[in-house]
Amino acid sequence: MLVEIDDKLISTELFDRKFVCDLNACKGACCIEGDAGAPLTYEEVDKIEEDLDVILPYMRPEGIEAIKKEGVYYLDRDGEPVTTLINGGECAFVYFDEKGIAKCAIEKAHAEGKTDFKKPISCHLYPIRVKKFEEFTALGYDEWEICDPACTLGASLDVPVYKFLKEPIIREWGEDFYNEMENVALEWKKETEQNQ
Repeated sequence: MLVEIDDKLISTELFDRKFVCDLNACKGACCIEGDAGAPLTYEEVDKIEEDLDVILPYMRPEGIEAIKKEGVYYLDRDGEPVTTLINGGECAFVYFDEKGIAKCAIEKAHAEGKTDFKKPISCHLYPIRVKKFEEFTALGYDEWEICDPACTLGASLDVPVYKFLKEPIIREWGEDFYNEMENVALEWKKETEQNQ
């Protein structure tokens, strides 16, 4: 089902599905698997290029090499910019922590106060996938088996997708939009329970 808020069509799966990232279980697999890099906007490409000097120290040599060779992005099969990959595998900005969990060098630079750019919004919003059309923007839920542990943890904590992603939703569309989304989600939950 889809509900409309402003010029956005939102899948009710964002209200129904439960989700909390469980990095100890998945090891950050979304940063190293998939068929393309992380979707970027051209504004994000500019920001990454602008801040590259402060991001590079957190990157692995092979990531730095990939970026030197190919730049910070390439165009995917839809002609959209996505982060550069290392040999067609993991994102060039990935580094691994002491537990072997894939982490983001951009986010690390941000956490240490080196850049005001946290990370690509597509990564921050995952598993919400955003598709822009002429008249509206669609917010859908992306199901991927590598996120099964996140669904399990989300279910055990009873946290719907939209609540888990409150920070990036506000970052992208503002607090008023999030509050409206929450109201719609509560209405949706009430209706669903009445119909059971």
